[in-house]
Amino acid sequence: MKIIVNGAAGRMGQTLCGIIENSDRHEVAAYCSLEYEGSEDALHFADINSFSGEADCIIDFSSHKATKLITDYAIRRKLPLVIATTGQDEAEMNIIKEASATIPLFYSQNMSFGVALLNCLAKIAAKALPEADIEIIEKHHNRKLDVPSGTALLLANGIKSVKEDCTYNIGRHENGKREKKEIGIHSIRMGNEVGTHEIIFALDSQVITLKHEAENRGLFAEGSLTAANFLVTKEAGFYNMDDILD
Repeated sequence: MKIIVNGAAGRMGQTLCGIIENSDRHEVAAYCSLEYEGSEDALHFADINSFSGEADCIIDFSSHKATKLITDYAIRRKLPLVIATTGQDEAEMNIIKEASATIPLFYSQNMSFGVALLNCLAKIAAKALPEADIEIIEKHHNRKLDVPSGTALLLANGIKSVKEDCTYNIGRHENGKREKKEIGIHSIRMGNEVGTHEIIFALDSQVITLKHEAENRGLFAEGSLTAANFLVTKEAGFYNMDDILD
């Protein structure tokens, strides 16, 4: 499978390219990143629109700011698109949803299958423990821009799907009693932390904790490749990790 990697010069893009370059099943069709401005290498492009060669899928590890650029390109080329960035606002999510009516599009706020499983377990626990106080703690490296993380929101939204009346308290910072129906979401930024997400279900007599720790960024790149393998066989539509787990 020939893959266009958008955001190839970034940390995750480099990790993905390294995995592809050592794969027997995949090859990089084009390396695309703003950092390649002025490059004379035939496979490196500052603007993805400059590449018109053969490809089977696009994986985007650039920035949510490239949402319109990458979806317009994928639609024009009729290529499946895996969006592995986070931080999209409502307008950008609408662009993604609209594009999925034309092309197969995979979007997940976390490309780890372990996190997908964590989300399933969190929904089971939330349904089984309706009286529990629920807190989410997420930890990432000190360069991460979005707060809270897309994964923390994914987990909170998963819980909310079975507890529709719950509300979010992001970064609790005021005095006052904890509201019974709230989900507390706390962000920690430190060092080179890859990513840890912990969900606490606290009752008066016991506490249940669900936790996922990412040991290195390779798991997210591997997940995006699995998503690409899944996506190239699909019709136009919006897909996520739940579709792979089903």
